[in-house]
Amino acid sequence: MLSKELLDVLVCPKSKQALTYVADQNLLVCEASRLAYRIEGDVPVLLIEEARELTQAEVDRLVALDLSRR
Repeated sequence: MLSKELLDVLVCPKSKQALTYVADQNLLVCEASRLAYRIEGDVPVLLIEEARELTQAEVDRLVALDLSRR
């Protein structure tokens, strides 16, 4: 589980936009660049070349999962 303080300062290295934390998928999602960054242990892997590209539908689904848990 990532801390609120850490999530407040993390941004996507590609778009420089805020990331959405999807805890049950253990991912950080950037809506702007449509990338998903994995989290290993409690360490986000914020490398563009390691990120997974998402479709807009996948982004919408993952962000909706996060919003439903708030």
